[in-house]
Amino acid sequence: MQSEINPWSSNQDIETNKLFSEFGIEPIEPLLDKIKNPPAFLRRNIVIGQRDYGRVVDAMAKNEKFFVMTGFMPSGHPHLGHLMVMKEVAWHVQQGGIGSVAIADREAHAVRDISWEKCREYGKEYLKCLYALGFEGRTYYQSRNNDLKDLAFESATRINFSDLQAIYGFSQDTALAKAMSVAMQVGDILFPQADDEPAPTVVPVGLDQDPHIRLTRDVSYKLRMFLVEERCEGGRQYISIRSKNASPAAMEDLASEFPGAKVYEGHIDISGGNLEEIREIVRNVEIRNGGYGFISPSATYHTFLQGLQGGKMSSSVPESLFGFYEDEKSVKKKIMGALTGGRMTLEEQKKLGGEPEKCSIYLLNRFHMLENDVELKEMCRECKAGELMCGTCKKETFERVKEFLSDFREKMDECEHKVEE
Repeated sequence: MQSEINPWSSNQDIETNKLFSEFGIEPIEPLLDKIKNPPAFLRRNIVIGQRDYGRVVDAMAKNEKFFVMTGFMPSGHPHLGHLMVMKEVAWHVQQGGIGSVAIADREAHAVRDISWEKCREYGKEYLKCLYALGFEGRTYYQSRNNDLKDLAFESATRINFSDLQAIYGFSQDTALAKAMSVAMQVGDILFPQADDEPAPTVVPVGLDQDPHIRLTRDVSYKLRMFLVEERCEGGRQYISIRSKNASPAAMEDLASEFPGAKVYEGHIDISGGNLEEIREIVRNVEIRNGGYGFISPSATYHTFLQGLQGGKMSSSVPESLFGFYEDEKSVKKKIMGALTGGRMTLEEQKKLGGEPEKCSIYLLNRFHMLENDVELKEMCRECKAGELMCGTCKKETFERVKEFLSDFREKMDECEHKVEE
């Protein structure tokens, strides 16, 4: 794996362990005990990593305000590969999160040369899927959100081309519009806080989208007026508030909040006090003085569902996935022709058992089609024991897929009015 990850590529291998160690992604397992009734994507280790997700978990437990946001690039029809992020967003909304979804039409136009008309058409399909899964909240198209454009421009003042080269591998041949779309994505992630007020924000993404998260966290830090940190000098512990780009008026306002503190040019030192309470006071001072007071966004990272023919799931390989409005005959053909973890012959299958961890059909059930953990475990056991044959498993899975698609399409049709609104 290269030190850069390309979030626009459908053709790259990502070494999870190296990604975690190189870029500081944390495992999610230590947080699972704090989540009440975790959904299948958490129970089954499909979501495997996180950045600062603990603050969102705490907000859920305390019924405190938090945002969940994501974006979809409308470069084609939504399909099976998009379902995981949609489920994660809808679940967080159901846990009390305030939803925010961007249709990244500027990105689609800049990166994939999709026409604005097609962006609009595909975007509606994504929104129908989200509403069908129970999403509630704000949705918008990047090209039509003027407040977002202003925020993206402000974010761009904290991004230089060396950042883009280091994070994305941009070169002198990279189109300027692509760099602009990156600033727009940063704006998307920060927009819920700018439009409302600072609060923990979780962005569910695949591992390949981590560059956007890292850049946004860096920009949110650079846009802060003050740095608050605990210090110890000469055995004396204190909290120091240091100006990063605060005006003299903001420094005066800050000093008025802490009578008795030691005030210097460019920083204030406070003996005693609660660090988190002081941070909130500083955040409010920032907002009063025209700043954003952003809380660095959090993220969860999920693994990718294997394509039905093995390898990557990609819209450029139609046999690797199915669309939500695809006809039943086509879907059945793809399921019945999918690559499995079965053996070469029936005799070997009965003797050696299958390999479900390599099987696209088992993984399809694990990710989406079989909610009951006991049934999934039994499917895995029967496969490994040579009791469940691939043909039977495919037929049973197709019936689940057929039922899912029928129900999902009905809900999408019922939600069409929400998209038009």
